[in-house]
Amino acid sequence: MLATTVRRWPVGVGGTGLPERGGVPPDKLSGMADSSFDVVSKVDKMEAENALNQAAKEIEQRYDFKGVGASVAFSGEDVLIKASTEERALAVLDVLQTKAIKRGISLKSLDAGDPYPSGKEFRIEVTFKNGIEQDIAKKIGAVIRAEAPKTVKSQVQGDELRVSSKSRDDLQQTIQLLKGQEFDVPLQFINFR
Repeated sequence: MLATTVRRWPVGVGGTGLPERGGVPPDKLSGMADSSFDVVSKVDKMEAENALNQAAKEIEQRYDFKGVGASVAFSGEDVLIKASTEERALAVLDVLQTKAIKRGISLKSLDAGDPYPSGKEFRIEVTFKNGIEQDIAKKIGAVIRAEAPKTVKSQVQGDELRVSSKSRDDLQQTIQLLKGQEFDVPLQFINFR
């Protein structure tokens, strides 16, 4: 039987188990990298489909929607609501919004148009908004520059915003700051690293 020996490094800086090199802790060897997170505004497609399916099921079963041609369904990426009267179309929209809230989708993510007549029925087109528009991204960046800790920097990347800093604590403060602000879109904070 072969005896194997396991070489254990002496406990180094911060209890990492990694040795010090020349008196420099391992995380300082390559310089500290910036930490960052992304600010996005996205709707989970599965949750949107679930909300739509639940709304369609409720519309089929409710007595007040019988005989009024009420329906709600995807039309490409958008949702199309149909009913025989404007009031019933708005009632279908209300059912969809209620189901969306129950599925964790913010009403800020729903962009519903006005009811318009189409033949013998009224229609409403609803869009699920994804991404942060440039003007809103600029507002978020202005809030970060004005109120966040000075080490925090932001950069618009397409329909997202990348926020970075050397201090993870400053990034946590920035997330709390943005959660306390009111913007036209719901914000999610992802890729914290």
